Amino acid sequence: MSNKILVLLIGVMMMLILGLGGGLFMMWNQLSALNAQSVADAGGQPDEVVSLEQSLGPIFSLDTFIVNLADKGGTRYLRVTMDLELGNSDLEDELYKRLPQVRDSLLMILPSKRFEDISTVQGKTALRDEMLEALNGYLGQGKITNIYYKEFVVQ
Repeated sequence: MSNKILVLLIGVMMMLILGLGGGLFMMWNQLSALNAQSVADAGGQPDEVVSLEQSLGPIFSLDTFIVNLADKGGTRYLRVTMDLELGNSDLEDELYKRLPQVRDSLLMILPSKRFEDISTVQGKTALRDEMLEALNGYLGQGKITNIYYKEFVVQ
């Protein structure tokens, strides 16, 4: 009796594996077709992607910031790691010289936020804009064009 159950169980498992494999194969084909269609709709010119990558300015990486949020009770904290996109490569030397000011400015902005302020995409964008404005106020040789979040964790 147990041999029949074992054979039946193996048969069910094989059908399940084959079904999952077939489903994944069909999804892969659909995604490939959508990608090919989007390239064709864009004029079939993948060179546009290369031009976007070339327009990226120099990147300046900052260390990770861990701050308490301004919520009541102080039980939540934010861990954020960012990269700064610079307008020109000369700005990198100035940022190294002004790194204490940059860190201080960010450490004044980040802990003033509540979880509700930064939990949405709009909140993260507003935070990015506020930090850009504050950091560009220190710089004389150029400006920071964008801030990229590499890590953004609220606990």
